[in-house]
Amino acid sequence: MDAGGTDSNGREYKTADEMWNEQTGDVNKKTVWYRQGVSYWEGVNATVDGVLGGFSHVNEPDISCSDDFLKIILSERFSADVKPQPLVALDCGSGIGRVTKNLLIRYFNEVDLLEPVSHFLEAARETLTSGDYANLDTHKAVNFYCVPLQDFTPDIGRYDVIWIQWCIGHLTDDDFITFFKRAKVGLKPGGLFVLKENIARSGFVLDNEDRSITRSDKYFRDLFSRCGLHVYKAK
Repeated sequence: MDAGGTDSNGREYKTADEMWNEQTGDVNKKTVWYRQGVSYWEGVNATVDGVLGGFSHVNEPDISCSDDFLKIILSERFSADVKPQPLVALDCGSGIGRVTKNLLIRYFNEVDLLEPVSHFLEAARETLTSGDYANLDTHKAVNFYCVPLQDFTPDIGRYDVIWIQWCIGHLTDDDFITFFKRAKVGLKPGGLFVLKENIARSGFVLDNEDRSITRSDKYFRDLFSRCGLHVYKAK
């Protein structure tokens, strides 16, 4: 990527490659990058306010907008006359199960959760396997994977939708590409990824605290092209 960017301290980089080389240019640096990212979230409370960085009021509009978008996707791609059974989703960077609990489990018969921070995942498991959720035979959380995105390979042909929200910024460009190439095998015929992310106005912004990068729309589309993906719908 030849687009320039800045970090959270105001430092400027001429290109993304310059930044990545500095941050993750060898095995040791890359290990530290991922370790520090997980470590940051390990220090965060397993609550909605915690996983949303103190902005718990974002939860309701976030779910509402995602709901509107998902309804369109499901009606276009999985209409009632051709809908496969069961409908299965993967919630990547699932945290405490906020998106699964409030959105995905309403539309999908089975949802798997993928989250590298163990106390987040245990909070999700406790919520989604007890109380009212324990009695949902046709809409339920099934698997809870405590694995980082960059190390995960899905079962072949399991998912109709792989939902990736507010977590892909922790991946380097190289791992972004290899993740999507691996994850593609996890989609059923006609399945798709849904990626919901913050967008930089141009280039990128590096967050030095949680070790993540916010990419521009063009940056994302360049990476999608390198993954062999095309954008079906954007909002």
